[in-house]
Amino acid sequence: MAERCVLLLGEGNFSFAAALCGAVGGRVVATSYEREEEVAARRRAAESIRRLRERGAEVLFSVDCTKLKDYFLPAKRKFDCIYFNFPHCGRKAGVVKNRELLALFFRSCAEVLTQDGEVCVALCRGQGGTPADQPRREWHNSWQVVAMAAGAGFILSDVHPFRAEAAHGYECTGYRSQDKFFCTEGALNHIFTRSTPPLACKPLICEIELESRRISFQVPQVLVDKISRGFLELNSNHPVQTIKEKLTAVLSQAFPLQSIDYCLSLLLQGCLSAGCHSNIFWVLLSPEETPSAEEMASGWANAILFSHVDFHGDTDENVQGRCQTPKQYYLRPSLLPYAQAMIKSAAFVPGTLYVFSGPVFRKCRVSPYCMPVFHEMVFVCAVSRGSENSCIQMVVDKIKTSIHSLHQSISDSKVSISLQEATSLGTAELSDFAAFESQLGNIQFFLCMKIDTCDSSEKGFCVGVVRTAPYEPAGNDLVVVFASLNLDLVAMLICAIDDWRMLWTSDARFLRQFPAGELRLFKSFSLYPPSYVHDVSFWLPDGEQFNDVAFHTIAREVSGEAVACIHLLDSFQQPGTGRNSVCCRLTFQSCDRALSRAEVAAMQLRFREQISQRLRVALR
Repeated sequence: MAERCVLLLGEGNFSFAAALCGAVGGRVVATSYEREEEVAARRRAAESIRRLRERGAEVLFSVDCTKLKDYFLPAKRKFDCIYFNFPHCGRKAGVVKNRELLALFFRSCAEVLTQDGEVCVALCRGQGGTPADQPRREWHNSWQVVAMAAGAGFILSDVHPFRAEAAHGYECTGYRSQDKFFCTEGALNHIFTRSTPPLACKPLICEIELESRRISFQVPQVLVDKISRGFLELNSNHPVQTIKEKLTAVLSQAFPLQSIDYCLSLLLQGCLSAGCHSNIFWVLLSPEETPSAEEMASGWANAILFSHVDFHGDTDENVQGRCQTPKQYYLRPSLLPYAQAMIKSAAFVPGTLYVFSGPVFRKCRVSPYCMPVFHEMVFVCAVSRGSENSCIQMVVDKIKTSIHSLHQSISDSKVSISLQEATSLGTAELSDFAAFESQLGNIQFFLCMKIDTCDSSEKGFCVGVVRTAPYEPAGNDLVVVFASLNLDLVAMLICAIDDWRMLWTSDARFLRQFPAGELRLFKSFSLYPPSYVHDVSFWLPDGEQFNDVAFHTIAREVSGEAVACIHLLDSFQQPGTGRNSVCCRLTFQSCDRALSRAEVAAMQLRFREQISQRLRVALR
C-alpha cells in the first residue's frame, strides 16, 4: 500500500501540523503562506518546525493555496488529505473576498488531490453557511463553503466540531501578521470529497425483437442513464433487489410460486386512456434507421440489445378496436399487461402465484418521491370466486411480514402498512403513482406504508395497489387477483432515502452502504448541497393549456435530473387579448454530485430554449 501523504496549508505557527504529524503516520508536508522569517518570529513556531523536521515532515514557506500545482507537480505528487484551518484573506476582508479565496483554493486542490482524497476545511462559527452552523448566518452573509467547493467538483461528505484540545500542543494564531486570534469555540471541520463528474449521455439506440423482426428506437434522453442499469440482476446488491428477493422468499412459503425471470419487452403497442396519454414515453420505431457498425464505432450513439418473450400481444382488444392509430408504441408504464396476458396463456395454472418484476417508465412531475422510472413487482393468482379476499389478505400479510422484518433489522422506528379501500381516497389525495395506477384499471385497494418518525405530520405513501378481475372465458368460477408494488418507493422508506434520485446515482458510495445486499439506514455522502433558484415566464400558445408534465420532463432532461422542485408562481389571462401567461420557479439542487452556479445558469438557458422549441411557448 502506498504511503499516505498529507498536506497542511496556511499554518500559522505550525503547532497544528506538529500535533497532527505524530498522529496520522505517512508523509506530512506543512506549509505557510508567509516567509520563513515572518513565521519564525511567532511564539512556539521554531519549536513546532523543529519537531516536524525531526519526524521527517517537509516544511515549506511562501506557498499560495490557490496555486498548488506550481509547488507540487501533479504528475510527481498527489495528496490523500489536504488541511486548511481557518482560511482568511486577512485584515477586514469581507465574505465575498473570502468566498473567492475558497473557490480558488478548491480548484487548486482538485489538481493535486488523489481521486479518493479528502479536503478538510475548518471554519469559525457560522462562517460555512450550512445548517450545521449554530447559530446559522443568513446565506448571503456566509462564506457559502459548499457552493464554493461545488465549483471545483467537491461535495461536503462530513462535518463535525473542530476540537482544538484534541490536537495536543496546538495553539491557534491570528490573521496574517495580526495579534487577533481565531475563536475556535463553535468552529466546524468540513470534510469534502470529489463528486462524480456530470454524466455525458450520448443518444442511445435500443434494438429489440418485436413481431418477429429486429427493430430499433431511440431512448428518450431523460432515460438514457436508466434504461439498462440491471438493479434486479441476480448478482446485484441494490436495495430494490434485496427487497424483491425477500418478498419472493416469504410469498413462496404460502403459495406455489413461479417467478417470471426472463426479459419482457420494453415496448407495448396500442393506446391507453386519455388520462394516461401525457404520462407515456411514446417512441417511433425505425427499422431502417438502425445505425451501422461504422456509425456505432464512430461514437455518435450507444446501443443496447434487449431480447424478449413476445407473449403479451394486444392487452385489451376492446380498447385496440377503438384506437384510430393502433400501431403506436410506448415504453411500458406497467407490467400489468404481461400479467393479463399470462392468465390467457395455456401455461397458466390457477392457484399458482406468478411474479413479474422489472423497470417501468412514466413521465411525471418533479418531486422527491415521484420517479420517471421505477421497479415494479406484480403478483398474479387465480382463486375460486368468494375466496379472493382471503387471497388478497394472505398476499398483503406476507408483504407486511417481509417489510417489517427488513425494517426492524435496521431501525427502531415503527413501520405501518395498511390496505385502504380505493373509494376512501379522493382524487386530490392520490399521489402521482396512485393516480396513474387508477388510470390503468379499476382498483379495489391501495397499499399504504408509513414510517413513524418524530414528524407526526408525515403522511403515508401509496406503495402498491390491488385489483381483481373475472377469469375468462366467461362462466368460470374463478377470480384473478393482481397486486402491484413500487419496489423503489418501498426501498426509500425502509432505508430512509429521501430522494428517489439517490437510488439511481452512479456514485459507488451508494452501493457500498449495502454490502452483499444487506439493508441499512442510508447515510448521505453529500451534505447540505447548494440550491439555486431560477424563474421562467412565458405565454402559452393560443388555445392551449399548460402541459405541466411535459414541462417537468424537459426540466429533468436538460438538467440531468438536477431540478429538485418546480413551483407554479403565477398564471393570469391578459385582458383584451385573452393570452395566458405562466410563471414557474425552478430550484436546482443535486442530491449526489457537485452542482455549481455556472452549470445551473447553462442549464437554465438550455431549458428556456427547449420549452420555446418543444412547447411552442413565447418567453417573456
